[in-house]
Amino acid sequence: VQLQASGGGLVQAGDSLRLSCAASGRPFSSLTVGWFRQAPGKEREFVAAVSWSGGETYYADSVKGRFTISRDNAKKTVALQMNSLKPEDTAVYYCAAKAGVLLNTRIYDYWGQGTQVTVSS
Repeated sequence: VQLQASGGGLVQAGDSLRLSCAASGRPFSSLTVGWFRQAPGKEREFVAAVSWSGGETYYADSVKGRFTISRDNAKKTVALQMNSLKPEDTAVYYCAAKAGVLLNTRIYDYWGQGTQVTVSS
């Protein structure tokens, strides 16, 4: 499966941004999809994940209550709505997909290229 992330940009603290991950290839609706991010000089970290049906979601504590992950299997897309953005949210954001159903594991099979999110103070 191929993944394409988009929607990044430069915003101010407190603003909102919506990232999108478009998939092509194998049946998308059977995959768990997650978002990760990597800030300069830091390791990649998990942000959020959504189950194959969209019925279950899981978030990192740092974004809980501010970010919302959702998916549209008909359109083969997964969105990450980011509200109340903070400078510490600045990173390259990646979407990823896996065949496993556990949302709290970090091993993913497919990765897209990243999209830059920069939050100024």
